[in-house]
Amino acid sequence: MKINNKEEFEKQNVFGLGDANTAFAKYFIGNSYLNPLTNPKECAVFLANVTFEPGCRNNWHIHHAKSGGGQLLICTAGSGWYQEEGKEPVSLESGTVITIPPEVKHWHGAKKDSWFSHIAVEVPGEDTSNEWLEAVDDEAYAKL
Repeated sequence: MKINNKEEFEKQNVFGLGDANTAFAKYFIGNSYLNPLTNPKECAVFLANVTFEPGCRNNWHIHHAKSGGGQLLICTAGSGWYQEEGKEPVSLESGTVITIPPEVKHWHGAKKDSWFSHIAVEVPGEDTSNEWLEAVDDEAYAKL
């Protein structure tokens, strides 16, 4: 469900806004927020609630792994987009689960008129890393 009003969105965003995502801001267009749900020092699986303001999206990126790896997105509030290179964008709504295999170029973020949150799950694997690539083209995004 599209939610443009921040106060209304915060009522729906049960895992919380968290702090400004300054560490990764250079890989996002717009403002995002990060609320870690697990501590990597205490748990082998890292979970974080990532919140995107309307129009915010991350750059194209790839989750690399020698084995295992990848990412899961569990959509929890608002409305967003997910797209793999060469494929049509997928609308994201609360309850949508996206499985992203390793080595797949993709991006995800909010719709232009809605706040959006998902829980990002880093799938454990061997020799995992993220490769951040170019920003999502403004003209292509505006057509969604």
